[in-house]
Amino acid sequence: MGARSLTGRRALLDAARAELTARPGVLFHGPTGIGKSTLVAALVASSGAHAPSPRTVLHCSPTEEDARLPFIGLIDLFAGVPESCLQNLAPEPRAALRAALMYGPEPANGRGSLAVRVAVLDVLRALAATGPVVLVLDDLQWLDELTAEALAFAVRRLGGLDIRVVAAERVADGEQPERLRCCPPGTTELPVPPLTDDEVADLVQVGIAADLPPGVVRAIQDTAAGNPLYALELGRATLRGPAPVVFGTMLPVPRRLRALVLDQARTLPESVRHTLLVTSAATRPDLTLLRAAGLPDPAADLADAERLGVATTDACGTIRFRHPLIRAAVYADAPESSRREAHALLAVAVTEPVERARHLAHARPHEDEDTARTLMSAAESARRDGALGTACELAVLAARRTPGDRPTDRADRLLAAAEYACDAGRLEEAGEAAETVLAESGSARRRVRARLVLLRNAGQALEGTHALIQKGLRDADGDAEAEAWLHHWAAVRGLLCGELEEATRHARRAARQAAVAGDTETRIGALATLARVRSLGGDPVAADVALEEALALAGGADGGPESWRLIRMRAILTLDSDRVTEAREQVVELLADIGEFAGVEEVMATLVALTRIQVRAGHCREALHTAARCSRDQAQAAPALYAAALAATAGGTAEEARQLAEQAVRASEADGDRLFLLRALAVLGQAELLPGDPRGAAAAVEALRRVRELGAAMCAADPPLLHWYGDLAEALVLLGETDEAAGVVREAYGRVTGHTPGSVLAALERAEGLREAGIGRAKEGAARLRAAVDRLRQLPLPMELVRTLIALGAVERRSRRRSAARAVLGEALQTATRIGAAPLAVRARDELSRLDAGDRSGEAGAGGPELTPTEARIAELVGGGATNREVAAELFISVKTVEGTLSRIYRKVGVRSRTALAHAMAVALIASGATVVDSGDGGQVKLPEQGVMVSQPSRAQSRRADDTRR
Repeated sequence: MGARSLTGRRALLDAARAELTARPGVLFHGPTGIGKSTLVAALVASSGAHAPSPRTVLHCSPTEEDARLPFIGLIDLFAGVPESCLQNLAPEPRAALRAALMYGPEPANGRGSLAVRVAVLDVLRALAATGPVVLVLDDLQWLDELTAEALAFAVRRLGGLDIRVVAAERVADGEQPERLRCCPPGTTELPVPPLTDDEVADLVQVGIAADLPPGVVRAIQDTAAGNPLYALELGRATLRGPAPVVFGTMLPVPRRLRALVLDQARTLPESVRHTLLVTSAATRPDLTLLRAAGLPDPAADLADAERLGVATTDACGTIRFRHPLIRAAVYADAPESSRREAHALLAVAVTEPVERARHLAHARPHEDEDTARTLMSAAESARRDGALGTACELAVLAARRTPGDRPTDRADRLLAAAEYACDAGRLEEAGEAAETVLAESGSARRRVRARLVLLRNAGQALEGTHALIQKGLRDADGDAEAEAWLHHWAAVRGLLCGELEEATRHARRAARQAAVAGDTETRIGALATLARVRSLGGDPVAADVALEEALALAGGADGGPESWRLIRMRAILTLDSDRVTEAREQVVELLADIGEFAGVEEVMATLVALTRIQVRAGHCREALHTAARCSRDQAQAAPALYAAALAATAGGTAEEARQLAEQAVRASEADGDRLFLLRALAVLGQAELLPGDPRGAAAAVEALRRVRELGAAMCAADPPLLHWYGDLAEALVLLGETDEAAGVVREAYGRVTGHTPGSVLAALERAEGLREAGIGRAKEGAARLRAAVDRLRQLPLPMELVRTLIALGAVERRSRRRSAARAVLGEALQTATRIGAAPLAVRARDELSRLDAGDRSGEAGAGGPELTPTEARIAELVGGGATNREVAAELFISVKTVEGTLSRIYRKVGVRSRTALAHAMAVALIASGATVVDSGDGGQVKLPEQGVMVSQPSRAQSRRADDTRR
């Protein structure tokens, strides 16, 4: 049984297996092709694999032709029954059963029917006496009546015997099985449901071993309606077909599938079949439409179809086929000339432009300029209505219907189709149309437009598009508007690739050329890009100037689509200046305005911006929801992964955030997108910092050092980058690299200006406070942290406040200021819980637990500060006999840092050697009630604060350690 056959059925199979263990039988039921036989075979095979002893399996699977043959089901079932079982029967039942099985003449006493039933019962009892028995009854609906009666008689009398029945029966949707009597009392009925759309897509991809275009897959999902047999047959037929599906075209339905679903419909009169064909060609058929199409009495025709279960008409006159495949089969079964006639009738009857254009295209499947113009007009109408996919398909049809002597019209229509496809996120179709124009058009301007589509198609992956832009600029030479387009894309590429000087130069050139050409839209875009570059470079004043100029050109906040990007950018600049509430209002209003009319890229960018704002504002649950919306259409795109990782740092788990951030880093690297790589690495660093342990800190340092290097290479100095400098310094302190941390903070302060927001200063103060505490200046460190807390209390940034409160609480706890520690950690936990900041709530609880553990062990009066997490980890490794070099390699820190940290540990514990350190820690723990676990030559003791195991060294280890430089 292949894995692909069970796509979407694993849970149902597991449920059936459990039922078969507890009950005498399982009956699967559902419509044709739903997968009943597959489940029967899989259940029998899997239950046999787990059976404790060999079993007898009796199997029958009758067909429709078998239903009229007496005892054919019994003949199949008993084909494998040994002759000895029949010989042991009483004479009369034996003779009757042999006659039923065609082994002998029928008894003449008239009691043959009863004797056969008794014989079947006796044979089953005899088989059960030698081991388990399984009766497999597939396609019960075709089981001949005489066999059904014999089985119904027997199964009611098998109680207490190890006999199981696995059966399947075809029933119409929503109906109940009619042959349940052939199964033992207590049999479980299991309806087999349709597959989901995702399961259908997986089944088809694996089943036909080919990747179909997304539009074809969607059509298969709609037509198969979850039926696996239909989906596979449609997929194979599509693969063999001459061309991909275009707007409004039915899927090809193979002959054998048409025969399966049209056996009743083909018996209807010609007039009824014609009515059904016109109905199948309509998108939303009803009686009014059919009458307008010239059909004399569609209601009477459809009444005949309804009696046969083909289609139904409700009280409002709306017509529905019993299954979507029937509609497709009716359409495919008709001659091409009849289909064209049906579309011609509907083209006259419908008034909606898109629907009328569709019918006209299929009624005239040849080059025709009037048809092409109608289709293009309908495409523009669909675009205005936000139906981007439909607009693309109509424009493609318009290009195909364009006569060969009108190449410029064909190119323009293909370009429109490509642009609509880009807006709809259908990148493959957009690329095909654009490449066709590039290959066929002699117009330099049209080739430029085609290259613009390919640049849009690249998404974030613009690093490799330099040649594409340069070729476009050669085509655009002398055309100010086209030059503006290409320079703007060069600016966007420079921004994403971290080439800020190049981006600035191209953005200014694009704005100038657009002004010369009178192209306000491109001028606005170029100014917006310039604003983003200036902001990233740490010049918010210049960014505001460029942004305000762009907004004025766009007509302000109410300027429509041209202002959407500007509003979003202004919101991000507002966010970076700590005006979080204002930023959120701007983006929420923007998202409501763009609604369903914006393209995929616009919606994605707005959702990513909203996620950033929600995280900063402490709306953690809302951030998770928004990030999930980002992932619906482009789950593997770097911006969506970044948003998901960022939201997880706020409201998910540290591990989830780490995994998503790593995926975002890989996606950004693959795209060559340094802008999102900066963000993804920063989120990865934040995720690694969340647990607050040295191992995570080492990974955080690795990620955040890359952020620092990338930022320096890009000459970036915007507020988020300085926030990330604070994170790097904090991670370095956790590792004990306090000197490097000081250098990072100094570098960040060197970039601080009068426009630097308070949140950046608070982040740097937090890093400074932790560093002071890390070098033994706990009092000064706590003062720095309190200053950061006071600053953050004035800002609407609860996430930053919680982080700083936890840092302050940890420092106060290690300084034995337990009341102060409890107060700030309690506030941190309460705030984190209220805003849904799950990872920070975990950190706050951990710190409070350590505080409680210290109170219980009586450490309040012990005097002297406790070990930090890094100190505890180093003590653990040193106590286990590791050299300084080995400790440095384990923790990804320098040997010098290990030496300095070890000196602080000695001072805190009051010892002078490694051996004395391990001994003193063990003694202190024994005195406090901790357990020393003796493992022979060495032992392990548990540090109550950090929850880590410190190995007591053996004598040999101690001698080696004492020889090592202290």
